[in-house]
Amino acid sequence: VVLRMTPAKLPPHVRQLIVGAGFGGLGMAIKLAESGENDFRVIERGPDVGGTWRDNTYPGVACDVPSQLYSYSFAPNPAWSSSFSPGHEIQSYIRGVADNSGVLDRFVFNTSFDGATWDDAAAVWRIRTSAGEMTANFLINAAGGLVEPKLPEIDGIDTFQGEIFHTARWNHDIDLTGKRVAVVGTGASAIQV
Repeated sequence: VVLRMTPAKLPPHVRQLIVGAGFGGLGMAIKLAESGENDFRVIERGPDVGGTWRDNTYPGVACDVPSQLYSYSFAPNPAWSSSFSPGHEIQSYIRGVADNSGVLDRFVFNTSFDGATWDDAAAVWRIRTSAGEMTANFLINAAGGLVEPKLPEIDGIDTFQGEIFHTARWNHDIDLTGKRVAVVGTGASAIQV
């Protein structure tokens, strides 16, 4: 078990604030540290790194591009189990890179980004988070484009008597054995499920 080192609270100011601890946020943090920029924090609303690969646990979740291309250039993984690796393997890869990176002490988990306003006079971002307010010279958005699941707009969906959930928030407590199941969508997640 890896102990996550999380500051008790956010500092009042950092040079760079990164929002999101998925592939992009982790990669940015590592590269900032490598370049000697250490006055940064990464806030992540979830409990761990990984983003999509932490949150998506639906049956059959896997990479939809070749895994060899879905790696950091500075941390290649020649040991992928298949060309389209399963989600848990990708999440383990991201965790391993994070654990070996030396930057996790600047990650603040379970902290949401609630908004920001540019203060032109002070030349800083005034940032609101679930852990309080702070400022930063640079605000880096590394939240994924599909971070919020969206249910389709279907007449009657709000009165449907059965179970409804998005693949990104798979309900593992529901037994689908013997049930008629409809999957809405034709993307990678729908095909994998």
